[in-house]
Amino acid sequence: MPTITMPKRNEHTWKERTVDGEERTIRASRVAGRWRLSSKLASDQGWAYHDPIAEGDLRQLRDVLWRKYQRRRLPWEHVNEIDKLLGEDGEP
Repeated sequence: MPTITMPKRNEHTWKERTVDGEERTIRASRVAGRWRLSSKLASDQGWAYHDPIAEGDLRQLRDVLWRKYQRRRLPWEHVNEIDKLLGEDGEP
């Protein structure tokens, strides 16, 4: 019987502190060529999805992707997609 494998989602997670000092976990995933972003505070039960994605979160995602691109862990196209969403020209 053939083995069926699901394609890996391109997922990136990072953490930050809010103004109140609470930890916020942000998760960005690229599914079917579209970026989705969700976040969760340490006190929250579930994830909150953000559509549209706030500019500050997009800039953080771009920074995470840029660092991964430099380590050859993802293609330049992913960084470039975020640059287009930010209205930038795609320069490092």
